[in-house]
This record gives sequence, structure tokens and C-alpha cells, in this order.
Amino acid sequence: MKNEFLISTVVENKPGVLYRAVNVFRQRGYNIRSISVGELNDSSMSRMTFVVDAEESAINQLVSVMNKQTDVVEVKILDVNRIIKKELALIKIYVNDPKLIPEIRDIANIGTIIDESMKSIVIEITGTPEKIIDFINSIKKYGKVEIARTGVTAIERGE
Repeated sequence: MKNEFLISTVVENKPGVLYRAVNVFRQRGYNIRSISVGELNDSSMSRMTFVVDAEESAINQLVSVMNKQTDVVEVKILDVNRIIKKELALIKIYVNDPKLIPEIRDIANIGTIIDESMKSIVIEITGTPEKIIDFINSIKKYGKVEIARTGVTAIERGE
């Protein structure tokens, strides 16, 4: 049975490091559901957070192979019971009826309206992937929706 795993990887900022990291999953037939990458305080390093569905028996092998990559400094399977995970989404709603804009503003209070016109509203929302999906489902009735999502980033809680 496949489960969702979050893998946190610290890598050196070098050309091709993302390709090599992603290739570990591709070669073994695993789809990456989400990936986020950002520099650390030391700009020569970045953290990659992967969300992947894999069999529990295979996840340790994936991590072992990832650890052997030349530009990888650290790989860790995050404990889902101890993590804080968030994602950012920019959601543009093409409004069918401008009279609905006040109603959309009320629903958008869980995020921030960052752009508004007579034909569309852009909302920034940060939260768990589930929260973002729920919000998207709640606003589809107002018109066409365009979405840009960052992918999940996560960190384990303090000990």
C-alpha cells in the first residue's frame, strides 16, 4: 500500500542538482506530487521538500540512493506526526457577475486579496494543502478559477 511521505533534502546549490534529485524518483517509477526548493541562510545550500507516494518498504531505499548523490548534504523522512506543513497559492477568480464581488470578499477572509478588478479577484492563501483545496472548491461556483501553487514545504516541530 502506498503512503504519502515528505522527504526533506539539503543540497548544494549547483547546476543540475534538481535534475539529479528528481531523477532518483523517476528511475524508480515514483511520481513527485509536490516539490519546493528554497535557499538556506548559507546561500550555497538549499532545502528541497518532496511529497511522494511510495510503498513503506521502498522509501528507505529511495532515501539511501538520494544520500549517495554528490550534491546532497542531508536527507530526512519527515515524521508526519511532528511536522508543520504549508503551501502558498495564488488563486484568480474570473467573476461571472460583478455583483458577487462582495460575497467573494467575505469568503476570501481566510486569505489576502492582492488584486481586484471588475472581472477578477486574486487571492493569496497560505495553509495546508487540504485547506487550499477546500477553499478552491468553495469558490468554483463564482466563475473560472486559475491557480498557481508553490508546493508543500515542511519542517519538524521542536523537540
